[in-house]
Amino acid sequence: MNLRHRPSVVQTPLRAQLHPSVEPYNIIPVHNLLADHPSLRSPEVRAAAAALLAVGDLRRPPFTPWHEHMDLLDWLGAFFGFQHDNVRNQREHLVLHLANAQMRLAPPPDNIDTLDPRVLRRFRRKLLQNYTSWCSYLGRKSNVWISGRTRRESGPRRELLYVSLYLLIWGESANLRFVPECICYIFHHLAMELNKILEDYIDESTGRPFLPSISGENAFLNHIVKPIYETIHAEVENSRNGTAPHSAWRNYDDINEYFWSRRCFEKLKWPIDVGSNFFVITRKGKHAGKTGFVELRSFWNLFRSFDRLWIMLILFLQAAIIVAWEQKEFPWQALENRDVQVQVLTLFLTWSGLRFLQSLLDAGMQYSLVSRETLWLGLRMVLKIVVAVGWIIVFQVFYARIWLQKNHDGRWSREANGRVVKFLEVASAFVLPEIFSLALFILPCVRNFLENTNWRILYLMTWWFQSRTFVGRGLTEGLLDNIKYSLFWVVVLATKFSFSYFLQIKPMIGPTRTVLNLKDVNYEWHEFSRNSNRFAIGLLWLPVFLIYFMDLQIWYSIYSSFVGATVGLFAHLGEIRNMQQLRLRFQFFASAIQFNLIPQEQLFNSRGTLKSKLNDAIHRLKLRYGLGRPFKKLESNQVEANKFALIWNEIITIFREEDIISDQEVELLELPQNTWNVRVIRWPCLLLCNELLLALSQAKELVDATDKWLWYKICKNEYRRCAIIEAYDSIRHLLLTIVKCNAEEHSIITVLFQEIDQSIQIEKFTKTFKMTALTQIHAKLITLLELLMKPKKEMSKVVNILQALYEVSVRDFYKEKRSTDQLREDGLASGRAGLLFENAIEFPEADEIFYRQVRRLHTLLTSRDSMHNIPVNLEARRRIAFFSNSMFMNMPHAKQVEKMMAFSVLTPYYNEEVLYSKEQLRTENEDGISVLYYLQTIYADEWKNFLERMRREGMVNDDEIWSTKLRDLRLWASYRGQTLSRTVRGMMYYYRALQMLAFLDSASEMDVKEGSRELAAMKRSDSTYSFGTDRSPSMTGLSGAGSSVSLLFKGHERGTALMKYTYVVACQIYGAQKAKKDPRAEEILYLMKNNEAIRVAYVDELSSGRGGKEYYSVLVKYDQQLQKEVEIYRVKLPGPLKLGERKPENQNHAIIFTRGDGVQTIDMNQDNYFEEALKMRNLLEEYRQYYGTRKPTILGVREHIFTGSVSSLAWFMSAQETSFVTLGQRVLANPLKIRMHYGHPDVFDRFWFLTRGGISKASRVINISEDIFAGFNCTLRGGNVTLHEYIQVGKGRDVGLNQISMFEAKVASGNGEQVLSRDVYRLGHRLDFFRMLSFFYTTVGFFFNTQVVILTVYAFLWGRLYLALSGVEASRIEESARDNIALGTILNQQFVVQLGIFTALPMIVENSLEHGFLGAIWDFITMQLQMSSVFYAFSMGTRAHYFGRTILHGGAKYRATGRGFVVQHKSFAENYRLYARSHFVKAIEIGLILVVYASHSVLATDSFVYIAMTISSWFLVVSWIMAPFIFNPSGFDWLKTVYDFDDFMNWIWYRGGVFVKAEQSWEKWWYEEQDHLRTTGLWGKILEVILDLRFFFFQYGIVYQLGIAAGNKSIAVYLLSWIYVFVAVGVYVIIAYARDKYGAKGHIYYRLVQFLIIILAILVIITLLEFTHLNLADIFKSLLAFIPTGWGFISIAQVLRPFLQNTLIWEIIISVARMYDILFGVVVMALVALLSWMPGFQSMQTRILFNEAFSRGLRIFQIVTGKRSKVDM
Repeated sequence: MNLRHRPSVVQTPLRAQLHPSVEPYNIIPVHNLLADHPSLRSPEVRAAAAALLAVGDLRRPPFTPWHEHMDLLDWLGAFFGFQHDNVRNQREHLVLHLANAQMRLAPPPDNIDTLDPRVLRRFRRKLLQNYTSWCSYLGRKSNVWISGRTRRESGPRRELLYVSLYLLIWGESANLRFVPECICYIFHHLAMELNKILEDYIDESTGRPFLPSISGENAFLNHIVKPIYETIHAEVENSRNGTAPHSAWRNYDDINEYFWSRRCFEKLKWPIDVGSNFFVITRKGKHAGKTGFVELRSFWNLFRSFDRLWIMLILFLQAAIIVAWEQKEFPWQALENRDVQVQVLTLFLTWSGLRFLQSLLDAGMQYSLVSRETLWLGLRMVLKIVVAVGWIIVFQVFYARIWLQKNHDGRWSREANGRVVKFLEVASAFVLPEIFSLALFILPCVRNFLENTNWRILYLMTWWFQSRTFVGRGLTEGLLDNIKYSLFWVVVLATKFSFSYFLQIKPMIGPTRTVLNLKDVNYEWHEFSRNSNRFAIGLLWLPVFLIYFMDLQIWYSIYSSFVGATVGLFAHLGEIRNMQQLRLRFQFFASAIQFNLIPQEQLFNSRGTLKSKLNDAIHRLKLRYGLGRPFKKLESNQVEANKFALIWNEIITIFREEDIISDQEVELLELPQNTWNVRVIRWPCLLLCNELLLALSQAKELVDATDKWLWYKICKNEYRRCAIIEAYDSIRHLLLTIVKCNAEEHSIITVLFQEIDQSIQIEKFTKTFKMTALTQIHAKLITLLELLMKPKKEMSKVVNILQALYEVSVRDFYKEKRSTDQLREDGLASGRAGLLFENAIEFPEADEIFYRQVRRLHTLLTSRDSMHNIPVNLEARRRIAFFSNSMFMNMPHAKQVEKMMAFSVLTPYYNEEVLYSKEQLRTENEDGISVLYYLQTIYADEWKNFLERMRREGMVNDDEIWSTKLRDLRLWASYRGQTLSRTVRGMMYYYRALQMLAFLDSASEMDVKEGSRELAAMKRSDSTYSFGTDRSPSMTGLSGAGSSVSLLFKGHERGTALMKYTYVVACQIYGAQKAKKDPRAEEILYLMKNNEAIRVAYVDELSSGRGGKEYYSVLVKYDQQLQKEVEIYRVKLPGPLKLGERKPENQNHAIIFTRGDGVQTIDMNQDNYFEEALKMRNLLEEYRQYYGTRKPTILGVREHIFTGSVSSLAWFMSAQETSFVTLGQRVLANPLKIRMHYGHPDVFDRFWFLTRGGISKASRVINISEDIFAGFNCTLRGGNVTLHEYIQVGKGRDVGLNQISMFEAKVASGNGEQVLSRDVYRLGHRLDFFRMLSFFYTTVGFFFNTQVVILTVYAFLWGRLYLALSGVEASRIEESARDNIALGTILNQQFVVQLGIFTALPMIVENSLEHGFLGAIWDFITMQLQMSSVFYAFSMGTRAHYFGRTILHGGAKYRATGRGFVVQHKSFAENYRLYARSHFVKAIEIGLILVVYASHSVLATDSFVYIAMTISSWFLVVSWIMAPFIFNPSGFDWLKTVYDFDDFMNWIWYRGGVFVKAEQSWEKWWYEEQDHLRTTGLWGKILEVILDLRFFFFQYGIVYQLGIAAGNKSIAVYLLSWIYVFVAVGVYVIIAYARDKYGAKGHIYYRLVQFLIIILAILVIITLLEFTHLNLADIFKSLLAFIPTGWGFISIAQVLRPFLQNTLIWEIIISVARMYDILFGVVVMALVALLSWMPGFQSMQTRILFNEAFSRGLRIFQIVTGKRSKVDM
């Protein structure tokens, strides 16, 4: 079908007709190179733009008017029908990138006014690398014709056309950007058509010059993108919002993988044939179907994906049991026996059986991939099954022959041994592929070569072993990395197998033999089989098997903790932990900042050489340990000191803007500008405190010492030396300033100081002056300074103190007494009579800088403490410590800002909070607590600093905070929540940092020195820290334009920063918010107005004339000149944006507006810090470094969880998260080489990812954990993910238990979906064995093993229950009671270890590394006292429940947790809805088992034995039931508990209507809880029914124990017990019927029915008591038997709902289910009510919940109970 579309004239969009000077632009006005824009001053920008304008003699498009100003992108747009705004967007994108790349060229080009060919060549290779690989993979020739044959057009222009074409395709592909090989397919054909145009081909059908198959307005969108988009859209519709099985519809991956085979060329053709089976949606007819992989719900996926792991574990288990069965002390002793040796050979039978299972699973799960086009795949499946069966038969035959021969000969004869050898020869053939694989593992380069080579012969050789896929080839790391992670796993496996053999398997052999040999067991129930001992053995072994299969996770956790700590130590983490340690290193810190943040002048040819690396390492050592005293250099070179001061002071200024330090702390922390002619660096007061007093005491002690010795002693401490010199110079300057220049006193002071200087110079100071007089001088100076610091100056007192000071200095200070005449002669006394200084004093008026220096001098003279608690704010201390420590860590050198890599930040935003409104801050919750009051209490010191800043900015009355200062107040509160404004402020620090660094890069010595003086002058005229701007500091913080350094900028800094940094916020529904006048839209506009570098991308939805809708990706910014929001680009989309998961789709539509080489993904709950932003250019240099055999494609960045101080719960979550994002990921990156992308704030190699599917995957449901799939995709495509801990970004986490649980449910469900995914399957098969282990145990394996822990508890308890009720335990107790106890103890230890190790050890180790060992231990103890173990046990239950349910039934969904503050009490009904099925019911079940076991077990008669065996299980029960109330504010308040119970009962009984919600009605909630059973498959339903059958075991086990059974063990006893069940149901039905019929009108009849039933029941019980062996205890025991039976029926009925829903039975089931939920609710509520009733428990719970806040002196109890103080605003 021909899709040529040739209108006579293409309509030019309105914006294209605008005058160039009026047309809005994004970053640089590329359309108007004459505009006055700082970026256009760069010759590189002009060179890139000029290269695009070189259309030259290219054939003009026939149907489009051509204008002179049009360029190559317009030319391509006209020929291929690209949208005008797409062309504009990619023009700027291309110009910016090429200009930035040319700036980075080393050595720089000879002619900077033209685009260097190297720039284009490198960019073309990188951008089209994936396309080239794709062509090679499919055996197609690339259509990028650069060299080879004679080309009509072969210069840089051709390369420019290719990259422009690719970017234009990518920029308009919308959702197709998730299918990168589809884009390759489109580019392949369009590039061919471009070649034909360039080569002047003649169209054979028309005889005219060749024209593309599509052209005209929006032709590319309508004829190429739209048909494929509509296919994807239709497939998504088939998914029924993700509830349909994954195998029933094609997701993004299926669409993409269609282009991995040559059939795409044969079927789709070009122009695209919309009649192809690719576009068929229904399953009837020629449906293309799934491609490459079928996602089926089953736990078997874990075996399929990680078969090598399970084979290893199963084979070792078998071998260990065989060897341990001999009961020798050591395994090698048993292996000396030939019988054992031969039995060990059965491993090969098991191995071949597992191979058969694997091939069977492959065929069973992937059979739907087989079609006419993929017959080879079907053939391989069948052959694999046949060969696997063949091996099983061969091994069985050869093994049987060994024993036949041995039994025939009666001994191990030569013939029998010969048959063993034959068996081994067969086995060696079986393991040959594994040996080959091992050889390739040892030679990674050979393996990578073979996998990446597309030779047909190699494909044929590997066809048998794995499917040929485009991804997952050449994943092997370098030899050194191989050795590192192999060594790690060898040690872990050796430990695990030793532990398993000696402590798990061997101790079980004795009990097993005992049970096997039990004869005539007295069973206490009807026994169906005589060999039931074997079943008992199975139950004994089951928990051991489960622990055996999961405990490798524990060993991984232990070893990874210590390896992570070791790596962290070598990375120099945690060397500076607090202000004391920074004080010791501050002088080196200044040099470290100079070394790391200020670009070093290096020759181009010396960079990266071994010599330069060695010099770097030596210099870092010197800095780190103070070798060579590098600070000396800093002092002599004043310009470097000034640069350091500018950087440090800017950091301190921003701390003040953020209100984490006070005005006074600013003065103590800043490095003041040198305005008083001080000869040394003026270190912060913080460092110099107490030094002067210590120096005075030294001078007094060494009163007889020489100058040299005294000065030597003082100079031992650098800060002391500086303090003395600064104090001396400052005192001189102060005295000369306040005394009039023309006064006689001025000359006296000058002479006095000259004499002191002279004596110091000739080293006779101690001989000339008395050291003892210094104390008097010191005291007088302090008095003088205190007088000067007063607001009202008292002249007389100042004169008096100066006179006294003069007297001491002249009379007492000199050793040699001089007369008045001598003093006059020497110029040290006045010639006139009267007091000195009477008319000679003049105070500087309104000179803030003067008085600031006076305050500093006063601090130097008076401070006695060491100021270890400055700054007071813990966050400020932490940030200073981290930043200073990072300066001593290894990081790449910073390039000049002009030469750094450009980057963007992308934040997806939907409808979260932007800025807290006045109402939100003031509105009180049910306890009378407002958000503002909560924040004031939690951040008391920051609130105080905020008020101080507001007063300094003109606030007179505190009430003004709600009027004139309202915006500042809202910002202050929003910066302490998880709001968009906080994220924007943090990300704009990049822009601010780049401007400052750009200034420092280009500033000359004179600029810096003059700048320092100007800043000092500014401070003199303005006392605020906004330094002369008319904006408040909060506004300054937003705009990034009002800092102190910005006053020194020369103009180019803004242009440079804009070229290097773009911030795009993807506000998906911003257009709709504007239309609805949503306040959030106004707040977003406010953010744009105050942040120059921010851009907002959104999807605009417009009604089209034909009743349909049109969708556009729109980019807007705030134009500072026009003072309004302007639209920059509007790119039409083929349809609605959201086909897949919301967040990745939102990111994908906005990514076309990002710029630069890197893109950092930042979520809505993140923050950034200015001091960290300074290191961003160092981080981007990591892209040039090799890590192993590859350069990085994702740079991992460390996260700091900033929500940890809110409550104990937030602290637990923060500690768990911190240990993962630091220690956990550190080990994954090095040595394991398996770190993925775990969410934000990683930095992506932008061009690498935009050609390979983007920065996340978006298929509905399967990619619900969208972020990690970017890591999977990166690894499979040969990328490299690293971690860099010298830079950090802030991150918020959920702070309430319900929020945390929903988050963990989302993550666990996401991992459940990952198990089904093709990415996990491919990684499991394509990674080498040890990396596969790392991958499993750090992703899905962690969640699987968490579930196995819970299953172990179940298996253990059900096993014990079976042994107790059956009578096996009683029969065996006499013989081996100790074995029972040993088994129970082992299991409990395992559980406790699991509980502790998973959560505690990594935290303790990481805390020890970064905060010290004692601090870590104290934190751990505190956490235990605050019941962290309860929280972690509860979290474990959440993860296990949702992970298992997702794999079995699906139901994964995005759960909006909300990111607000959690201080309000959650009702019992809400907690019940959330946790009933995941925790409460399971806990009640375990509790029931424990109670039944206690009442029927012989072992339980010994209390100690029972406690030892079941304590951890009881702990689990208590944790799962009580955690939601322990961590619920006012959880044990008696009044609230009473109210909650009423609310719960109202919810249970409320029936509601059609639109009722689950929060209002139990019935609606009950139906929603079963949703996963409606969408599950047949196997899911069958397994669910099988699991539910366990509830019937209680009845079977207990009825035989009842007195009424009278010891009868006939099956009739069990069958007769069902009469009770049917009678109970019948009675319930009769009562329900009577209630419905008579409840309203004939109430007396309803009561009569009830009365008759009660009388009848009493008569029946009396009769049974009299005439049978029934006793009263039986009545209560029978409840334990029959209540679980009812729950089993309800659970099975829910599975069978489709068959039962329209029957009468369903009504009965609903009614009974309601009763069960009331019963469960009452059981849980009874415990809560008991604790609420106990006195003092509520206050203890508050102490537990808010202890961290308590320790900071906060009034949490007031918050929770609502007892507010009256002064609260």
